[in-house]
Amino acid sequence: MKYIIMCGGTYPNWPHPKQLSVIQGETIVERTIRLLRENNVSDIAISSNDPAFDKIGVPVLHHDNQYKEHECGFWTDGLYPMKEPCCYVFGDVVFSPTAIKTIITVKTNDIELFGSARPFSELYLKPWVEPFALKVADQAHLKAAIEETRHLHEVHHAFKRSPLSWELWEVIRKTPLNVTPHNYTVITDYTCDVDEPDDVEQFNTRLRRYL
Repeated sequence: MKYIIMCGGTYPNWPHPKQLSVIQGETIVERTIRLLRENNVSDIAISSNDPAFDKIGVPVLHHDNQYKEHECGFWTDGLYPMKEPCCYVFGDVVFSPTAIKTIITVKTNDIELFGSARPFSELYLKPWVEPFALKVADQAHLKAAIEETRHLHEVHHAFKRSPLSWELWEVIRKTPLNVTPHNYTVITDYTCDVDEPDDVEQFNTRLRRYL
């Protein structure tokens, strides 16, 4: 299975792509690549619209994603279109070794989401749940769910916000809309994404203190 690290989009509050922020001496995306390789994953690519990722050392799937954090655009445009099974790994997530092993180990014949859940670890950065990866065996189901999500958003205004991971997952699993579902693979450690530049320093401080 190919593992695609999603590093697209535009983030106005950041001086550089946030996936290139440094955590414990290595960038977030390089950390993810290292952890995947340590688990014998070799088919790794980055999906990005930024040439800054061209020198990371893995193939870059150049993909124009117009999504802008907190502003506009359709988040699911960042899911690089594939015909074969693949795992979309969110590029701004600081993964633990256990989290990466879980994502690799869990099997699916359809689509599986990985994310945090309460009760949170004392090392977890946020007061809310976050998604980390989407493992897709059935690409036809994913494509249909993306189209349905877009239709629900643009035609019926069915969501409280522009659809992100949780909204797509609600459509995939056919659960009530605007209610974060809990039927996904839970990762309960410090694994979390970075939303703002201050999150990077908080992450480094917590990991230095406890790990």
